[in-house]
Amino acid sequence: MRSRARPAKQFRDREQQVNNMPKPLLYRPPPRWHVWAALGGAALIHGIAVVAAIKHEAPAVDLSNIPDAVVIGLDQQEQPPEPTPPPEEPEAPPPPPPQTVEPEFKEEQPTPPPKNKPAAKVAPIAKPAAAVMGASGAKANAIFGPKPGYPYEARSKKLTGSGVCVVTVDPATGNVTNAEMVQSTGAAILDNSAVSTFRTWRFKPGVVSKAKIPITFTLTGASF
Repeated sequence: MRSRARPAKQFRDREQQVNNMPKPLLYRPPPRWHVWAALGGAALIHGIAVVAAIKHEAPAVDLSNIPDAVVIGLDQQEQPPEPTPPPEEPEAPPPPPPQTVEPEFKEEQPTPPPKNKPAAKVAPIAKPAAAVMGASGAKANAIFGPKPGYPYEARSKKLTGSGVCVVTVDPATGNVTNAEMVQSTGAAILDNSAVSTFRTWRFKPGVVSKAKIPITFTLTGASF
């Protein structure tokens, strides 16, 4: 009995395992009623659109009952032509102007005397300033008057000397227009330093036209 029950149990287990195995997925076509439902819905929508379009159209107007138009004209009587106006008479020409007889001799009119023209105004000539102003006057009337610098090259060579510089001033502005050494210090470096510095001087307008400025260079610096 035991030998027969064991194969039956194994067979049932085998059948249960087969039933538990996943089955293959097979393609199933959609049912036909889906297709017929889609076609019917499309036909229904098309019919509704046709009916709505027919309802919105305006009804045709019956033109058979409109009577024919009648044109009523007014009898126009022919008017007689207007008579031609008589020709206008030409106007008489104006009479000629009376001729004036000019005398053979004309009296000569005397020449009028020349009118006195107003004399032109002459601007007063400004009085020139002093020819050459000294060092004290130049310092007193100078608005801007720095001392000449002592060049480093001259200091290293221990160059010294005294000289005189004459500056030309524009009286209207007080600016120096020219500067030159009338007496050299004996060294070109010192002369150039003095001239370049005096050209930057500025004086009171209308006071100075020329100024003579003495200058002395020592090892301690320049003095005037």
